[in-house]
This record gives sequence, C-alpha cells and structure tokens, in this order.
Amino acid sequence: MLEGKTAVVTGAGRGIGRAIALRLAAEGATVIVNYNGSAKRAEEVVNEITAGGGHAEAIQCSVSDFESVAAMMDGVIKKYGSIDILVNNAGITKDNLLMKMSEGDFDAVIDTNLKGVFNCMKHVARQMIKQRGGRIINISSVSGVLGNAGQANYCAAKAGVIGLTKSFAREVASRGITVNAVAPGFIETEMTEVLSDAVKAGATEQIPMKHFGTTEDIAGAVAFLASGAAGYITGQVISVDGGMAM
Repeated sequence: MLEGKTAVVTGAGRGIGRAIALRLAAEGATVIVNYNGSAKRAEEVVNEITAGGGHAEAIQCSVSDFESVAAMMDGVIKKYGSIDILVNNAGITKDNLLMKMSEGDFDAVIDTNLKGVFNCMKHVARQMIKQRGGRIINISSVSGVLGNAGQANYCAAKAGVIGLTKSFAREVASRGITVNAVAPGFIETEMTEVLSDAVKAGATEQIPMKHFGTTEDIAGAVAFLASGAAGYITGQVISVDGGMAM
C-alpha cells in the first residue's frame, strides 16, 4: 500500500495515465494529475479519486518545457513535502513514413516523449536523493522494443526512454531509488478505438494472447513497481503486451 506517498503521474487526464492515477490513489497515494490538454478531463480524474476517499490535485504543465517542469515539481515538493513516485506517461504521436515525416513532427514527438522524461526525472532527482528513496516508472512501448513502420519518431523516443531508464537506474541505485520502465503493447484506449476493424484484426494477429490489453493491465504493473514489493527491482523493462516482445 502507498499511504503517505505522493505520486506525480504525467499525462494523467485520460487513457493509461488516468488508469495509473486511479490505481495509485486506490493504493493510498496522494496523486498529482498532470495534464497539458483538457483541464476538464484532469479534473474528472481528480473528482473520481476524491469521491472514492482519495487525495488528488490536477496541475497543468507541458513536460516538454524544462522550466515549467521545474516549477511544477518544486510546487509539489513545497506543498506535499516529498515526491515519492514519478510516473512518466505523457506522450503524443505524429505518425508517418520516415520519408514523408516532417522535421517538426519528429522533433515534437522527441520533445514530449523522450525529453519530457528527462525533464521530469531531472527535477525530481535531487529531492529523491535527499529522501534517500523513490520510485520512477517510465512508460515506454512495445514499439520502442520491436520498432513499428510509420512511427520512426515514436519508436526512437520510446527506445530512448529505455536507455534513459537503464542509465539513471545505475546512477541512483545506491540512494534507494529504483527506475524501471513498462512497455505496453496494444491497449484498449481512445487511440486504438478509432482503428478500423481490419487494422485491429491485423494487430491482434501479432499478439500471442490474441487480444488487446486494458489500461488496468498497465496500471497494475506500475502499482507493483511503485510498491515496497519491488524494492530490489531496478533498471528493468516490463513488457505488458500479451507476449509480443517475448
């Protein structure tokens, strides 16, 4: 259980981030619901948590903005006294074949999905070292493990997240801080709902378990890595993908 812990979950207004925020709150953590787009959705997550007796607050911040992230993390530390759990989930997609991909679309995905993880880890590192403890869970993707045509920017970013995870895990392991990644496969979200039946069928054929996962599947893995039970696990990538990357 996570009573007394403060967790920051980026991109927590919908999809996987929402499920993670709800699960950590259910485990007893106070959850900072970070968002960059819809304030309404973030507040809905906060309201759902508080209605269930939990504690949460929504904070707007683009993780791609170095100084804004610094201000957000400093504010959380001043108000709550600690940041015990950081879940780097915020991400965007701008898919296209590499030959047709614009520089702007490549940069935008790298700035949010990869540099955003750096920004957040950078600005919690000092506090976690001071606390001599912390849990960082970065959301990568099966695309960062296997690659995916038409997603060069996304795959590069998510592969980079794995490298960041392993590097930072080595740097802070002696301080009682664990850094791990979760790599989701095809998950039932708004992003996959819009896929055609043919695309969904083709994707399902790539999955040994023959069905998409749920956001709760990812939230469960994150909750485990955030818990005391995972205290001796660091620098690892847990694939939650129905067997795609085995």
